[in-house]
Amino acid sequence: MLKKSLSALIIGTAVIFATASSAQKVTDIPWGTSAVGSTGHKALVTLATVLNREMKDYRVTVQPTPGAIVTVKGYAMGQQFLGYYGADVAFHELATDTARFKGFKAQMKRQPVQSFWTFTIETGVGILASNRDKIKQWRDLSGKRVFTGRPPWDVRAHLERAFAALGVKHEYVPVDLATTGSLLQSGRLDGIIIYTAGLSAPAPWITEAGLAADWAALNPSAEEVAILKKAGFDFLEAQPAAFRRDIHAKSIQLSPFYYGFHVGLEVPEADVYRMLTIIEKNVDELVKSDKSFSQIKTNMADMQRRGVASSVNFVPVHPGLAKYMRERKVWDSKWDNRIATAKTN
Repeated sequence: MLKKSLSALIIGTAVIFATASSAQKVTDIPWGTSAVGSTGHKALVTLATVLNREMKDYRVTVQPTPGAIVTVKGYAMGQQFLGYYGADVAFHELATDTARFKGFKAQMKRQPVQSFWTFTIETGVGILASNRDKIKQWRDLSGKRVFTGRPPWDVRAHLERAFAALGVKHEYVPVDLATTGSLLQSGRLDGIIIYTAGLSAPAPWITEAGLAADWAALNPSAEEVAILKKAGFDFLEAQPAAFRRDIHAKSIQLSPFYYGFHVGLEVPEADVYRMLTIIEKNVDELVKSDKSFSQIKTNMADMQRRGVASSVNFVPVHPGLAKYMRERKVWDSKWDNRIATAKTN
């Protein structure tokens, strides 16, 4: 009799736990990012590890794509993505219906919003070290074979716009990322795009390229920097340590833009706010796994302010991000009418 009572108690307890477990709703977030081997893919894998551990009611799955704009377009088209990898470069093109987004607005089913700015991506150029006496500034790449990144990439769009502003008419050469270094070393490429995240972490494929080729940083001339700044480009100075190798220069001039991992209004205000506070709380762990998160460790609230400022005229702001920024006193009241609402979609 006692055995039967115990068995009934155990079974009943198991049913209660099972019912409680099944009652907890878990929302899947298929989160789009760039290709495996890219800065974005590596960073999102790191971020997803923390969010999946700390937010038991959500499950983030990392979805690599050919490039970040694929994720923005996929979200806007109502496809599988609930999270996307969006840059100010892409948001500008989306809002103005130009370049890679030309004609896209008419197809949109939902409006992307900005909800978490992660880092800046700083873009520059590398050449074979032995060619430094022949190629001394960016305009010397006119007529040369250059890999500026894959067509969907925002880093490519940013660098190509800079080249256009300087009148650099190069030959674009598409390549397999794994062969970039060997093609540069062999002379079949004259230049390649190089970039860091948060002035501290190069994309994995760039690190690998450095194993196959002795590349050197190609700085724009002072005149070129002046022309580009007048055209709206900014520049930051990066140290060789950022690339963890000899770049044959004391420092390198890189042009930054803002990148973030965003979600739409399908994720409620309270949950986006909670997500941001979790990221803030666990920033040391994120940086330890991926140095591209260094900027939010320095000042996460200010990174959100700068990111929002870069794109507030192009896409609305998630109310969860606005709440976070208000609490940290980095919100500008002139942005109040740019907070996303249900009508945004």
